[in-house]
Amino acid sequence: MAQNNTGIALLERDLARLSKTSRLSSAVDNVDRIIEQLAAAREQIATALDPHTASLTMAKLQNPTKVAFDRVNDNLKDVSSAQKKVFKALNEHFPLKPLPADHDAMANQPALINRAIAMHLLREGQFSVASTFIEEAQDTPPHHALYQQLESEDTPPADLDEPMDDDDMDTDGQTSVTASTSDHNDLSSLHSQELQTKFAEMYSILQDLKSHNLKSAIDWARANSTELEARGSNLEFELTKLQYVWLFKGAAVNGLPDDERNGPSGAFAYGGRHFPRFWGRHMREIERLLCARAFAPNIADSPYKAMFSIDSAFPDVAASFTREFCSLLGLSAESPLYIAVTAGALALPRLMKYTMAKRAKGTEWTTDNELAFETPLPERMIYHSIFVCPVAKEQTTESNPPMMIPCGHVLGKETIQKLCKGTRFKCPYCPSEGQLKDARQIIL
Repeated sequence: MAQNNTGIALLERDLARLSKTSRLSSAVDNVDRIIEQLAAAREQIATALDPHTASLTMAKLQNPTKVAFDRVNDNLKDVSSAQKKVFKALNEHFPLKPLPADHDAMANQPALINRAIAMHLLREGQFSVASTFIEEAQDTPPHHALYQQLESEDTPPADLDEPMDDDDMDTDGQTSVTASTSDHNDLSSLHSQELQTKFAEMYSILQDLKSHNLKSAIDWARANSTELEARGSNLEFELTKLQYVWLFKGAAVNGLPDDERNGPSGAFAYGGRHFPRFWGRHMREIERLLCARAFAPNIADSPYKAMFSIDSAFPDVAASFTREFCSLLGLSAESPLYIAVTAGALALPRLMKYTMAKRAKGTEWTTDNELAFETPLPERMIYHSIFVCPVAKEQTTESNPPMMIPCGHVLGKETIQKLCKGTRFKCPYCPSEGQLKDARQIIL
């Protein structure tokens, strides 16, 4: 551990030296001077009446141009030398090691990897890069043998972060997992132009929020109020409330024109126009916002101080907006590719250590789709709780989900089926009895 800390300290020192001493600004300045000299020479030759002017001008230009090019080369050499030193230190302290993996789990899924990359680029607003990537991926598709391997699977894996259409739903409302493999391989099914338009709108609104301009976000929330209310979202009210607080702060804080539409009186008028539609769900909070006007001269020392604190209000509402915008598109708030790569990077050191120890002892881990150790991940990356049946001592799965029986105890589905005598069973933890049809699947 101490050795790693020393290596990191040396790398930080070299990087700091590189950022201070080895910059391309001098090279750029010298190139600009060359361009200016060439432009001036061209103008002089174009306006000259004497035919000998061109040869004389070119002769005078040779030495200054050569000196400028030499300076550019010297600047580039300095930068290149510093970069090589950092690269050498990086290799010395953190040498490349082959991953101790017996096989590449994603080797037979190139089409899904391409889809995940394309979706990530679109989500990040890299539209031109995404378009080029999709075109090149379609021009040079993965090897046909891999397609055949995918087609041989009974249930192709689900798309990574693909918006769901109505066609992807079964008649009972459940998501279908039997989509054709060709849809997974065809990047054109991403509807990249449509998604690009949507994400361009999202980034435009986020830029407005960054500038403390809430109008475009409020307009979007009102246009999609029906869908947001169906999701139980409070985004429209949160945006309206923040606009009220922002106006309440006055011109000294929000920088808006100091007129009747700004300040406490302007905020009160704004609330009178827009709060009534939220009265049913947020009456108590609206009352507190409106009553705070009586404390306007000294709101910082009033009981309403917390409601009018906007230290993190705009970043928080921007995160909520991003989450709701992506949800209406059928997407997660964060890029699945980013989450997968980050989680993999966090788990990789333990996985490498375990694999090398396993090889040294000549043992194998034979349980499919399950790791032999716990992977420590941050709470925000834990999406599904894990339930272990207390009777079978086995982790539940999609085919063996956790079931709650009438007495309130939770067991694995297969355990309940084994306990059944006919259609009835007795709870192994209490005297209660029940029927198989009364057991209800629970979602953790």
